[in-house]
Amino acid sequence: MSHNNARKIVHPALVIIGILLIASNLRGPITGIGPILEFISTDLALSATQAGMLTTLPLLAFAIFSPISSGLARKIGLEPSLMLALLAITSGIIIRSAGSTLTLYLGTCVIGIGIAIGNVLLPSLLKRDFPNKVPTLTAIYVLVMGVGASISSSTTIPMLNLADTLNVTVVPNWAFALAGTIILPVVTMLIWLPQMSSHTRPAIDTPEIDSHSYLWRSAAAWQVSGFLALNSFIMYAFIAWLPSILVDSGYSEHQAGYIHGLLQLSTAAPAIVLIPLMAKLKDKRLLSLIMTVLAFIGIIGLLMMPQHAIIWVMMFGFSCGGGFILGLSFVGLRTHDAHQAAALSGMAQCIGYLFAATGPIIFGSLHEMTGSWEMPLMITAGISIIWASLAIQAGKSEIITQPINPMINQS
Repeated sequence: MSHNNARKIVHPALVIIGILLIASNLRGPITGIGPILEFISTDLALSATQAGMLTTLPLLAFAIFSPISSGLARKIGLEPSLMLALLAITSGIIIRSAGSTLTLYLGTCVIGIGIAIGNVLLPSLLKRDFPNKVPTLTAIYVLVMGVGASISSSTTIPMLNLADTLNVTVVPNWAFALAGTIILPVVTMLIWLPQMSSHTRPAIDTPEIDSHSYLWRSAAAWQVSGFLALNSFIMYAFIAWLPSILVDSGYSEHQAGYIHGLLQLSTAAPAIVLIPLMAKLKDKRLLSLIMTVLAFIGIIGLLMMPQHAIIWVMMFGFSCGGGFILGLSFVGLRTHDAHQAAALSGMAQCIGYLFAATGPIIFGSLHEMTGSWEMPLMITAGISIIWASLAIQAGKSEIITQPINPMINQS
């Protein structure tokens, strides 16, 4: 058959629904912990560093499993790999909800592996099956990720209260609240089942480990990686600790949970604004600088005037979401072919997630040492200034040069 996708996309609408449902699972299972982190820490007697590990572990899984996800898809097929990702997320939620310290950490790791596979392979599927709708579907996809995370953040406190109302004693109330996130991946797996008959390979530019070792010696590659790393560092520190900061500033747990949900929505909002705008703007440096400045204002605002937290959190969320989209666009902007883009994406994601993994731990440890959120917030504001200087470097339009290999015939 001449139509390459005809055998594969029997029901395009069903595939799009499946893609968006998978996207809705790629952040929520991690962000849902934030609003009930204090309850978990108290019940299991966790230190701030140990509590920070609950956000750190999935990020370490991202760093380790992101580069090898495309290899998995090449072996068993893209569609079964995405089902495997959903199975890992679901299994992780079940393990995590058993109620002990060991199962909490183990389940969190398994969730991280599932999300890592989905993060890498889902954009590849989107690009391959709907090449003419990538900007629009990417915007919707990022928005749905944010909505999934927002629902997760906003419902954990009500679920915790429900556990108390129902006198749930089999597991702690926080474990019952975390178990509530299982509904979405289970529904997604049922919707994704029809795609299991396909075993297609991922798109050629899916990030994977390859031989582009020269990138690790390229200043431009490090600038792009550093931009994404600082963006992720700040973002995940706040995903872990924002509800605790808000509660200490006088907000109720319910209010902190909803504002945390608003943070997730705000990170998705830039997709709607930036994706159409970026096509028109050749130079992305000013746009990148604006994002970093918004983060700085948001952090300082939260520090100086916490009573207006909603404004600062929305500003901060918009900046981190926008920074992430811009960071990913730099990967395409600074490379000359799909293979080099995949290699840079793999490098940037690996460095970005490894650095981001330290954010929640450093943030929590500083709070534990000083007994206040002032020092962690001031240091994060300082990091956003470094992020701004990297934005000017990373946003340049010069292509990363590839050393000429005499063994390879290049055009």
